[in-house]
Amino acid sequence: MKTKKIIIWLFLAPIVLAGTCIWAAWSYASTKYEYEATRVEIPADASHGDVRRILCDALGESFGNKVATLWERQNGDAAEAHGSYLVQPGTSALSLARTILHGRQTPVKLTYNNLRTFGELAARIGNVLEIDSAAFAAACDSILPEAGFKKQEYSAAFLPDTYEFYWTASAKAVAEKLLGYRNSFWNDERRAKASKLGLKPVEVAVLASIVEEETNKPDERGKVARLYLNRLDKNMKLQADPTVKFATGDFALRRINSQHLKLSSPYNTYIHAGLPPGPIRIAEKSTLDAVLDAPAHDYLYMCAKSDFSGYHDFAKDYDRHRINAARYHKALNARGIK
Repeated sequence: MKTKKIIIWLFLAPIVLAGTCIWAAWSYASTKYEYEATRVEIPADASHGDVRRILCDALGESFGNKVATLWERQNGDAAEAHGSYLVQPGTSALSLARTILHGRQTPVKLTYNNLRTFGELAARIGNVLEIDSAAFAAACDSILPEAGFKKQEYSAAFLPDTYEFYWTASAKAVAEKLLGYRNSFWNDERRAKASKLGLKPVEVAVLASIVEEETNKPDERGKVARLYLNRLDKNMKLQADPTVKFATGDFALRRINSQHLKLSSPYNTYIHAGLPPGPIRIAEKSTLDAVLDAPAHDYLYMCAKSDFSGYHDFAKDYDRHRINAARYHKALNARGIK
């Protein structure tokens, strides 16, 4: 009887041991990520050890080490792991290890709006993608002049929106994709509208940037755009305060005074006729369309309303404008805005 039990045990022991090992391995590999969604970013120059460290830093020691071990046991290559991976709660260690093993990146969303300068855009891209702002600027220097953009006009080559890129995308690929999106926006219909206004697409972008800085009320932008178009048609200086603010470089400036109006700058439209040499912000698509579809009127002057609603009082003659301006300046003084 003892001999029979021994034989049975000797037969079952390997099976039990194998089953235990399989269960342990399965349990190890199926461990789930339990925290909030996060990204794992593995740079191009990461070493084998760097991959483990990055995983542990991003995912915690326990889960990160499991993923790294499973990745290593599948002959993981640090060069192939280069990329950005979104890790969602519930992702298993084995699934993530395989994702990194095969370099199956999760696209990164690049969203930008409310940016004034090309430098701000380059910085935004550098914060979201692996490339830095200098690399993006250099790529634009190699692409945009050939596409007809002067240095001061670079901001007109881009449209605020949400775009998807792989984190590892090259600076040239990013610049080309963003420029391509802008070119698609400027279809034959919009180009025809711009031509009818006597403007090139870049000039529409310059005017739209002034309009957008002038009013944050979308329903007023077309009206403001037409006012400036009227002034251009009459060879009047635009005398747009936002261009003066841009020239000062002080974007927190709340009140333009006589000293600011004397500032020597090609962006000072109180001194120089016509449009400034480039956009003073990266204008939204809707503002570009507001310029192209600006409703006809005879206004030549405008002043912010004294109720600080964000809207403007419009005037056809200077005498009426002086009355509106006096009322607004009185309201500024009452609030102590200098």
